[in-house]
Amino acid sequence: MKAPHWQPLALELDQWSAAGRKIDLWLRDDDAVAPSPALDRLSELAERLAAPILLAVIPLLAEPALAAALRDMPLLRPCQHGATHRNHAPAGSKKSEFGAEREAADVDAEIAQGRRRLHDLLGDALLPIFVPPWNRIAQSHAARLGELGFAGLSCFRGYRLGPDGGPRLLNTHVDVMDWRGGRVGRPVTDILAELVVLLAQQRQDEAGDIELGLLLHHRDHDDTAWSALSDILGAATAHPAIRSIDPGQLVVPPGAISNGVSGLR
Repeated sequence: MKAPHWQPLALELDQWSAAGRKIDLWLRDDDAVAPSPALDRLSELAERLAAPILLAVIPLLAEPALAAALRDMPLLRPCQHGATHRNHAPAGSKKSEFGAEREAADVDAEIAQGRRRLHDLLGDALLPIFVPPWNRIAQSHAARLGELGFAGLSCFRGYRLGPDGGPRLLNTHVDVMDWRGGRVGRPVTDILAELVVLLAQQRQDEAGDIELGLLLHHRDHDDTAWSALSDILGAATAHPAIRSIDPGQLVVPPGAISNGVSGLR
């Protein structure tokens, strides 16, 4: 971290180390459906940095060839990404496949169908984590995910479970893509600045170790996104305050979370 724009992150991580605290860094990549050069590149990145990646697969769009490819990509850890990634939200509302306007029976049937399809394709490699498209699912639907076989729900920072609860919440916190700016990769300086703010706030607000999730979309990455991701992961994982963890380690039985690790809000 020698360039000036890396110094704020280095100093922030140094403060975590000085306090004897760790940041459990994990990665999630969305929208997988088929083998591609971009998927190969994602797997190569995971292997080079020894960083497993939660791969959110769209079950009813996934091609059988994806299952064959993933057998040779052990650090890409598949889970379920919605059902068909279809927007059911009313006109003028934010996109959602599982909004509050949908009937519970319809939602449960689609999610269960998707889970069966992925289990047929991927077998025991499938992690029991549900990733809703666009990081949105009505709290009432999320509350039933445990009954459908899921131990974790992964959205984006700010998402909260409702009063009826749900599986363990595994939010991601920083997206490497700029969707509003034209579906392009964010400059590394922008991502670094966001990381520093998030980590400083968490260090001050909570005690103990934390989990930090980065959100990727291999099918949409441009050279800026790939470069930023490689540079940030390479530098961060070299720091003693960072532990790169397998997303499968985030899924634990209800009531078994007692190690003091929390997630960014």
